[in-house]
Amino acid sequence: MFRCYVCGSTEENQERVSEVFVIEGKHVLVEEIPASVCARCGETTFSRETTERIRRMVHGEAAPLRAEVMDVFAYA
Repeated sequence: MFRCYVCGSTEENQERVSEVFVIEGKHVLVEEIPASVCARCGETTFSRETTERIRRMVHGEAAPLRAEVMDVFAYA
């Protein structure tokens, strides 16, 4: 059963999301990730299986689909 670890809600939506990960100082975008998204606060949670698949992908078991330039801002 789903329970949001941020707000405690038990209501979720199954969605496909995009997430940027920092791997050894490099930003990597993974798109279309299946996720549980809290209906109240929007917190995103991935299953263990999904997390493991992402880990394997970004550490070399898959080739990137494309490369993109990313704008970077400093909040200082």
